[in-house]
Amino acid sequence: MPLYKGDPRSVGGYKLVDRLGAGGMGMVYRGRSRSGREVAVKIVHAEYAQDPVFRARFRQEIEAARRVSGAFTAAVVDADPEAELPWMATQYVPGQSLAARIRDQGPLRVPELRPLALGLVEALRDIHRAGVVHRDLKPANVLMAEDGPRVIDFGISRAAESHHTLTETGQVIGTPTFMSPEQFTDARTAGPASDIFSLGALLVYCITGRGPFDADSPYLTGYRVVHNQPALDGVTGSVRAVLERCLAKEPGDRPGPDELAREFARVLPEPSPGEPETMRLRLPSARPGPPPPAGDPAATRHPRWRGTRVLMAAAGVLAVALTGCLLLVPSRGDGATGATGATQARTTAPSRWAPLPPGWKPWQTTASAIAEKGVRKAPGYEGNREPACVPDDGALYCAGSALLPERIDATTGRTLWRSGIAPPGIPADRYVTALLGVHEGVVLVELTVTGADGKGEAQSVLALDGTSGTRLWSHPVRTDSLGSVYAAGVTLTQEGDGTAVTVRSAREGTVRRRIPVPAGYDCLLLAAENRPYVECMTQEEGSHSTKFLVVDPAGGTARTLASPAQSRSFVGVQDGRLVFVEADDRPVANSPDLIYTRIVRVDPDTGRRTPAPLPERYRGGVPTLAHGTLYFATSSGLVTAVSPATGARLWQSHTTLETPGQASVDQKGRTVYLAGGSGRVAALDTATGTLLWESSARAEVLDTGLLPTVWFNKGALVLATSDGTLFTLDPAHPDRKPVPG
Repeated sequence: MPLYKGDPRSVGGYKLVDRLGAGGMGMVYRGRSRSGREVAVKIVHAEYAQDPVFRARFRQEIEAARRVSGAFTAAVVDADPEAELPWMATQYVPGQSLAARIRDQGPLRVPELRPLALGLVEALRDIHRAGVVHRDLKPANVLMAEDGPRVIDFGISRAAESHHTLTETGQVIGTPTFMSPEQFTDARTAGPASDIFSLGALLVYCITGRGPFDADSPYLTGYRVVHNQPALDGVTGSVRAVLERCLAKEPGDRPGPDELAREFARVLPEPSPGEPETMRLRLPSARPGPPPPAGDPAATRHPRWRGTRVLMAAAGVLAVALTGCLLLVPSRGDGATGATGATQARTTAPSRWAPLPPGWKPWQTTASAIAEKGVRKAPGYEGNREPACVPDDGALYCAGSALLPERIDATTGRTLWRSGIAPPGIPADRYVTALLGVHEGVVLVELTVTGADGKGEAQSVLALDGTSGTRLWSHPVRTDSLGSVYAAGVTLTQEGDGTAVTVRSAREGTVRRRIPVPAGYDCLLLAAENRPYVECMTQEEGSHSTKFLVVDPAGGTARTLASPAQSRSFVGVQDGRLVFVEADDRPVANSPDLIYTRIVRVDPDTGRRTPAPLPERYRGGVPTLAHGTLYFATSSGLVTAVSPATGARLWQSHTTLETPGQASVDQKGRTVYLAGGSGRVAALDTATGTLLWESSARAEVLDTGLLPTVWFNKGALVLATSDGTLFTLDPAHPDRKPVPG
């Protein structure tokens, strides 16, 4: 990945030339010494550099990596743990990670395992002989070099003879799918045998595309690691017997590296004559996927969601846990299984992908590059940086926290204008802008100015000229409102004393009607199928009452319906009926997911309700109704497609996304996309759930609390990451290198 505007250009005499990725403690760059030698440079995040525990952990990583030397580890070249931003340079290993290898090409064949398994056993032998326990052996920490695997990242390793740990009480460090039972029960007892257990889990994952203890949450995965026998479906013969010994619950029952090397040499076949061992794990082109299914489902469009603010806050809490204090990172197998059980494959069928816009290029820009000329973020601002955008006729209109509305050419990434609507004298970290929609060349925006305590001081809805960004009209709204909405040429706002919803013309800003709302109710404004709605709720002790208003945008009149009386989400319209999904009031512990229990369809003319209890208790964040299918996605990346009429499961597929946002379906209704906060995108076939591809990450995951969404510019994808990166993808070639915008 190219360097970002705020990235350092050199450290310790090494010129930084590229981003390689992000870890829990810092960024990793590709660097070059004055002599031209290439190295991988890891720099601790500024906020962690001030934390004595994190600084000590980094010293520990350097010490552990320096003690290890072998053909299958990456040697330390240089380091400065006492620098203002501590850093370490190691041997640069060209090649993708094992995780990316499995993601791109699917599980390995048994003959392909020999060079990998024996190389990793040799690496562990060298690590253990140096008196070090790695404690985080997983596919992402194995690089596939031309001459064999390399084990990297000793960030949570420790000396084998030491029972001291830097982990604070209640923290669990590692990746659950590949952790040993003792890491969950008492991390201080995790010795060399713990790495053998992780190696066994890693090799099962390489063969089957999933871990032997995988579950829908990292917490259930941990329970299975400690208490359940491994799931080894797909692993047969003598290899299975060896891996069963590696995965023994008791450390003393697992083989040591020398014994394990002899066992693998015995049970794993030699490469075919004339085919070097290392060639098997190089970087060949992706295997072609199955042909796309025929037929396009009927089209519906997914709406704006009730409950989004609560779910966004919950997602933010989980993001903190996954990237900071908890350090318990959920990891799933990179292979996916859908209704057909097919493994992940990238399709090259040209009929699946819509044509790209003329002149399109894979551009990338950032929020910090967007915010210029007096509207740059306030110094030290580290809040939400993810822009939210609305595509319209080849343009992308974007806004966000500490960002002012902009128009961007969606084909080239060039900024066409940025609006100067910031109140005079207000620092950038105290305003938030949100794009409501675009109507006949008019851009509708909500602007909120917050106080030093984070509470709203002023809020207004504005209309901007889409060509120039100049203000056309503006009106104040209540600072305690739950947001404004645009649909069908009108805006709905809550103004004045809050006793009515104001319906205004989007073009002129004139009032068409004021709709009274029930006294004692809090009202949320919604839009679906280009139609506005108002959902009003009261939550008195012992009772829960809801009224749902269907608004006529032409005349501004409204019809009140009695909607379901339980906790639920309005997800859209299908076959002329409003669709609600009810959820259990009790959220899933330690997860932003909810448990959904029933679908209710409501006739908007008569108010008649048709409930359909779900045959399964589906988990997920905010559900999506698109092209006649209801999609649930869990925080661990499990995607389930459901019939909105019956609730029956159509398919279920695993992705490796962490806390994905809402699903987006292309115009053909053939492909569903989900994105994570790092900018990784998963593409699945809407008919079968087959995972077509997953793109690489574009940024580190920050605690923004936003749910990322994929937008469309004709045949191209557009999305934003949690650190403010905005970029586009060609879905037929998702890993094409971007051109900086």
